[in-house]
Amino acid sequence: MTILKRYFLATGGILLLCNHSFSQIRTRQLNGADVNAITTAVPFLMISPDSKQGAMGDVGAATAPDVNSVFWNGSKLAFMDNQFGVGATVTPWLRRLVPDINMYYLSGYGKLNSRQVIGGSLRYFSLGSIELRDVTGTYTGNYNPNEFAVDLAFSQKLSQSFALGVATRFINSGISRMYVNGGSGNSASTFAADISAYYQSEKFKLGDKKAIATGGAAITNIGAKIRYSNDENFIPTNLRLGGGLKTDLDQYNTFSVFLDFNKLLVPSPPVYEYEKDSLGKPTTQIAIDPETGKRKIASGKDPNVALIKGMLQSFNDAPKGFKEELQEIIISTGVEYCYDNIFSVRAGYFHEAKNKGARQYFTMGMGFRFKVITVDGSYLIPTLLNNPLQSTWRISLSFNFDGVKKDEKKEPQP
Repeated sequence: MTILKRYFLATGGILLLCNHSFSQIRTRQLNGADVNAITTAVPFLMISPDSKQGAMGDVGAATAPDVNSVFWNGSKLAFMDNQFGVGATVTPWLRRLVPDINMYYLSGYGKLNSRQVIGGSLRYFSLGSIELRDVTGTYTGNYNPNEFAVDLAFSQKLSQSFALGVATRFINSGISRMYVNGGSGNSASTFAADISAYYQSEKFKLGDKKAIATGGAAITNIGAKIRYSNDENFIPTNLRLGGGLKTDLDQYNTFSVFLDFNKLLVPSPPVYEYEKDSLGKPTTQIAIDPETGKRKIASGKDPNVALIKGMLQSFNDAPKGFKEELQEIIISTGVEYCYDNIFSVRAGYFHEAKNKGARQYFTMGMGFRFKVITVDGSYLIPTLLNNPLQSTWRISLSFNFDGVKKDEKKEPQP
């Protein structure tokens, strides 16, 4: 399997269905509908890295803050109750297709004071081992492509209910490294930033119960294009908006519900014009404008623009207009039942339009907390049979280092 094919498989969803490179030039058919999915470089940045949010349909803008908040909404860190913590998650990826692709995620945070928190994380995406052969088919060695991102985040409370956050990110992609005459090429890399906000209300009455409302917004992966060979490609800049409601059923039991909306702030691929043969039928050759030297666009807008213009253009450049723009919004929802902050059960649903990638699946999972240790697990169930994402599972382990002191204070007194 070539590096490019394995990369398309590894990123799942959009690339699996569309089977094209980063610069898509024409739509394809899927169940009678035009497929015009947005593709980017380093799409591993959009893979849910942890089990808690992964078990709730990949919601995360307004879920309760935890050690993995840097990925979803870094401003949530300001509302952490504990002084500092660390976490780790492993995700075997697309096991129905390949045996050695994995996502590893490490994260942590520490309070500077009652209002300021710093956090960090490392995502490492391994694409396994690939056999290399020359033009004659002779084995020349193995290659282990990988990608990773290192994050540093800062969050500050502006009031008892509201916080803002920023984060910086270094991204490195090794899929373009190729062995040539015994040597290897260079990796592609870039920098990106996140800005985020989080709101958490005080407890209020909801009927005869008490509840907390939450809301969050984050624009992630705002960064320069990444260069593979001579081509520059957008990274997955994303807008995430969400809300949540946590209700105390009684002294020990709580129930929470969350809803997220996600949209890539990346230009939509246009529909290009094609040359016609002598009979007037379209060929496979894209028509070129003789005046500009660029490919002729039948509908949509030119995607080869700068970062900021591309982000703004992403709201009104779909070839089929406003209806297609709405189809580019991904909806995810999740629920969580928790008993005494010790045992949790979670479920969710993730929906992406068929012509934009068709990732549609249910999720479920559980979590256990024992003093300083929390273990979470999640499982993914696609709505379509034989989906490459089928049977995806994640296991997360996190530590709360000041939990011991709090537990000691709760010991029964004589």
